[in-house]
Amino acid sequence: MYKVNCLNNISKVGLAELTGNYEITENIDDADIVLVRSAAMHEMQFSKNLKCIARAGAGVNNIPLDRCADENIVVFNTPGANANAVKELAIAHMLLASRDIVGGINWVQTIKEDPDVAKLVEKGKSKFAGTEIKGKTLGIIGLGAIGGPLGNAALALGMKVIGFDPFLSDAAKAVLDPAIKMVSSRDEIYKQSDFISVHTPLIDDPDPEKNTKKMINAEKIALMKDGVIVLNLARDLLVDDDAMAEALASGKVRKYVSDFPNAKSAQMPGCIASPHLGASTEEAEDNCAAMAVKQAMDFIENGNIVNSVNYPRVDLGAKQGKRIAIRYEAAPGLDMVAAVNGVGLVINAVKDGQRGKVGYCLIDAKDAPAGSVDAIKAIAGVRTVDVK
Repeated sequence: MYKVNCLNNISKVGLAELTGNYEITENIDDADIVLVRSAAMHEMQFSKNLKCIARAGAGVNNIPLDRCADENIVVFNTPGANANAVKELAIAHMLLASRDIVGGINWVQTIKEDPDVAKLVEKGKSKFAGTEIKGKTLGIIGLGAIGGPLGNAALALGMKVIGFDPFLSDAAKAVLDPAIKMVSSRDEIYKQSDFISVHTPLIDDPDPEKNTKKMINAEKIALMKDGVIVLNLARDLLVDDDAMAEALASGKVRKYVSDFPNAKSAQMPGCIASPHLGASTEEAEDNCAAMAVKQAMDFIENGNIVNSVNYPRVDLGAKQGKRIAIRYEAAPGLDMVAAVNGVGLVINAVKDGQRGKVGYCLIDAKDAPAGSVDAIKAIAGVRTVDVK
């Protein structure tokens, strides 16, 4: 019987995926699996029982990834499970930013007690006039699980769409509407777009082509059209708040939308700040929880690793005979597949991967005799060997 601890409230739809081999425990030290959403884990100490942490969501800033890797704990997230919720919020925010709907609603609240409110509305509504999104150009940086569907939806709303994504997978590209025009740089997005929506991870890298931290800054804002609308539903630090405040004050940027209010953006005139609502739908929470549970169970039962953020992706699918899972210290020149081929196993299938200092190898063998398992454990750099 495997034990599961929930650090946050986890959707019942997700927990319903647990089979009879699993039970919920309140004691995290007993847990084989921890399910988490936003609980801070950096100061936590983990027991030797813990095999994996599954985050019901995409962001993993609340989890000590490197330490988990060092302690042989696989960390999963659920990319794409909340994509539709974020896409829909981005569309809503484009409309909110194009037309001063928020300002108009707030103004009506100030005059709602006046018996002539209907007349006042007709006289004052021009203060909140806006523009339509039809015919405008939406530039999307990052065309993955969220950005791609957003582009397709924007086309259906009559917008022109351009996109930039140097890491676009074949699977993501296959579902893009061919009317989305791909450009060769972020700068082209900045120069051509009436709306800019960013959907990239936060990468702090000295190479400006790879770095995304504060990638929207004073220099890049200067390239943009006057009156541009910028949407950030991805990561807070993708945008330089000080530069954005200046751009809003000058009118260079018409509206800035952030789903990550902080001490600066929450008080920034011209910023529409929503309280991190991107994945806050019942459907998204259900999807994320179900995906997290399924990935954790697949790892526990089959050793497969899919959507880990601190281990390589190694997936052999359904077991063929005995499955042997090997964790090891990755090193230049180390060929784990060649090493295990010399221990006397009759191997049906094998797959190996490395990520940073971590190596992980899965073997399907006809049998797993003790002598062969001991021989694997004796290979230099091997941390653990599990037979399933």
